[in-house]
Amino acid sequence: MKSLRFVALAALAAVAVFGAACGGDDDDSGEPIRLGFSAWPGWFPWQVAEEQGFFDDAGVEVELVWFDGYLDSINALAAGQLDANSQTLNDTIGSVAAGSDQVIVLTNDNSTGNDQIIVASGINSVKDLKGKKIGLEAGVVDHYLLLLGLAKAGLAFSDVEIVNLETGAAAAAFASGQLDAVAVFAPFTTTALERSGSKTLFSSKDFPGAIPDHLAISRTLLEDRPEDVQKLIDAWYKTLAYIAENREEAIKIMAERAGVSEAEYASYEAGTTLFSADDNVKAFEPGDDLTSLEFAAKDISKFMLDAKLIDNEVDLSTLFDSSFIKAYADDN
Repeated sequence: MKSLRFVALAALAAVAVFGAACGGDDDDSGEPIRLGFSAWPGWFPWQVAEEQGFFDDAGVEVELVWFDGYLDSINALAAGQLDANSQTLNDTIGSVAAGSDQVIVLTNDNSTGNDQIIVASGINSVKDLKGKKIGLEAGVVDHYLLLLGLAKAGLAFSDVEIVNLETGAAAAAFASGQLDAVAVFAPFTTTALERSGSKTLFSSKDFPGAIPDHLAISRTLLEDRPEDVQKLIDAWYKTLAYIAENREEAIKIMAERAGVSEAEYASYEAGTTLFSADDNVKAFEPGDDLTSLEFAAKDISKFMLDAKLIDNEVDLSTLFDSSFIKAYADDN
C-alpha cells in the first residue's frame, strides 16, 4: 500500500531537478503565487475569489491551480511546484515528516461532518467493518478518519481489507457495489450515497477538531514575500464576506466547480465550519484540546507515528505562523 510518506519523499526528490530547471536562486517576487486547491467545501471559496477579482483587489497576482486529485496537490507543494496549497493538518504533518518545509498561516475551516465513512446495507457498527473491503485514498485525510474510528472501537487497521483508490474513484467503486465501505469527503460523499441502502457510519462530526483545513505555504514564500502572504489572507476574508452577502451567487460558482447541483452543494454547509478571523486567532493560541492547533498537531502527530503513517517525530515548533491572521484581525 502506497502511503503518503513514500509519495511525499518521491516528490521531494524532484525538488532539486525542478529548482535547477527554474533557476532556484532567482528572485521570483514578480511571479504569480501558485495556489493549489482541490475538491473540498472549505476550499471552493478560492474559486469565488478568482471569479470576483478579489486577488486583484488585494494587490496580489495569483495563479489558482485546480487538482482533480487531492493527493496530487499535496505532492505538488512538497515538490516545489506550488507556493501554497489547501490541505488538512494531518496531511501537512505527513509532508513535513517527509522533509518538506511548510508553514500553516490560515485555517479555512474545520470539518464537522463532510468527511465520512459510508457503508453498505447490513453494516451497522464499526465492529461490523471487520474483514470488510474498504476503499480509500491511502495516506490522506479520510485514511486518518478511518483509523480514528477503528481505534475507538478497538479494531486495528489490519482487521479490515483496504483498497487504495483515488477518492473520486473510491466513491464510484462503492456506489457500483464493488466495496463494502468507503472513506470519502464531500463532494464525493454525494456519489457514494447514491448506492441503495448506503449510509454514513461515522464522520468527522464524531471527532470534533480532528480535521482542520488550512492554507499551507512554502517556507520560501513566507520568507521572500510576506506582504503577498498577507494579501492572500485579506483576499480570503473579502471572499467570505462576499459569500455571506451573496449566498446564491456564491453557491452557484462553488457548485459548478464541485460538479454538483446547487442544492447538493448547499447541503454541505453544516459539515464544514468556515473560520472567522477571530476563530483563527483563537485556534493559533496554545490550548489543552483539539480546538488549539498546537495541541491538535501534537496529538495528531503522535497518532500518525503510532499508526505508522509517518516514520519519525515531527518538529512542530515552526509549523504555524499566526502573524498574518493576527494582522488581519487587528486591522478589521
